[in-house]
Amino acid sequence: MQVPRILIVDDDISLRTALFRALDRKGYQVITAASKQEGLQLGQTERPPDLVLCDLRLPDGDGIDFMGEFKRLNPASLFIVLTGFGTIESAVRATKSGAEHFVTKPFELDEVLNLVDKTLSHRNLQQENVNLRSALHKKYRFDNIIGQSEAITRVLELIERVSQSDSTVLITGESGTGKELVAKAIHYNSDRTNKPFVPVNCGAIPGELMESELFGHIKGAFTGAISNRIGRFEMAEGGTMFFDEIGDMKPNLQVKLLRVLQERKYEPVGSAKIFASNVRLIAATNVNLEQAVKMGVFREDLYYRLNVIPIHIPALRERRADIPLLFHYFMELFNEGKKTKLAGITPTALDLLTQYAWPGNIRELENLVERLTILKSGGVVDVADLPERYRGADEESSSDADAALLAEIPEDGLDFNNAVDAFENSLIVRALEKTGWNRNQAALLLKLNRTTLVEKIKKKGLRQPEI
Repeated sequence: MQVPRILIVDDDISLRTALFRALDRKGYQVITAASKQEGLQLGQTERPPDLVLCDLRLPDGDGIDFMGEFKRLNPASLFIVLTGFGTIESAVRATKSGAEHFVTKPFELDEVLNLVDKTLSHRNLQQENVNLRSALHKKYRFDNIIGQSEAITRVLELIERVSQSDSTVLITGESGTGKELVAKAIHYNSDRTNKPFVPVNCGAIPGELMESELFGHIKGAFTGAISNRIGRFEMAEGGTMFFDEIGDMKPNLQVKLLRVLQERKYEPVGSAKIFASNVRLIAATNVNLEQAVKMGVFREDLYYRLNVIPIHIPALRERRADIPLLFHYFMELFNEGKKTKLAGITPTALDLLTQYAWPGNIRELENLVERLTILKSGGVVDVADLPERYRGADEESSSDADAALLAEIPEDGLDFNNAVDAFENSLIVRALEKTGWNRNQAALLLKLNRTTLVEKIKKKGLRQPEI
């Protein structure tokens, strides 16, 4: 990064010298001029100044006129106007003409130095936000998949290759990483783009309704089937079916789905008619299906049928370089949707977000930016605007506390049952946080039955904290 360059334009040699020495000591590159003409000549160099300190009255002209001429040549240069003839009218005229600040002589040298630091720091922040916005407007190969890190670039390259085939794809990754966006990118960049994309959330549809939901049913097939109904496979004919959270699918449905994958055929509930299926299947899960197979809750043959082309979506903490880009993408999205004017984020606050673990991944970041957009509505986000959990909380503190609990027994003893209960609570919460509060995956991590974990969560009153 280049050292900021400052031009001082003033006919008072003692003032010029004092400002030159003070700014030079602070590490700035400083040049000086005694007149309007000399200042304009210095503004035509290969590298124009970032900031100009200019007297209001110059021996060969008016300082504000000089500022107008100078800015026509160098629109990015900032101005601080200095004057020994300060009036409200001249201050208003200077700021309307584009000056950042108006300082009346005599002044404290430290006052001007602080003003210079503040002005240049603000300029750098604005430039950083402009650069990030510029990066956002580059043409990404797939809509809504925002990122330029090596981790997400590899995923995009794989999606591009996979889109041209009809093979079954298994997308894995933590909750909130954008698995459905990847599935849509595959579909809309394939030859099936003009056909339907039909999603199915295997964890949201009750098991007893899933078969009818997928394959349809005929009138009278069961109580309440008062008319024929087409299923999602028929809706998706020629297109793509996306099975989200495939690890939650009941075993009896796994068998039926396996048949569709093997034979490309299915039967509506209650019907003897067999339908051919020309549907590409994409599945996604945040559960470790290999481990689920070992535990006997997911069919091994279905797993291998699904896992023809695996795509793993990295967690946000594994692609931290994308956090600034994602923050500004969501900021602009919510500014437009909510008619707000959030302008950016300070480097310090952005650094805290970059270091945060993001257990909820991109979904959590999106929620945070929406919250900031609503509560702040304008200006630049700083550290004080961030919720407490994002202000550099030590992720290892809970682990340290657990270790201390195990290692230290007070002289007067402790309540064993309470201590064990507290440690169990901590283990469960940490497993839930690591999996984005997905109970299936947390149960796999803890090697517990899902029902056992759910009962413990309910009994202990453990809840996901609000973001």
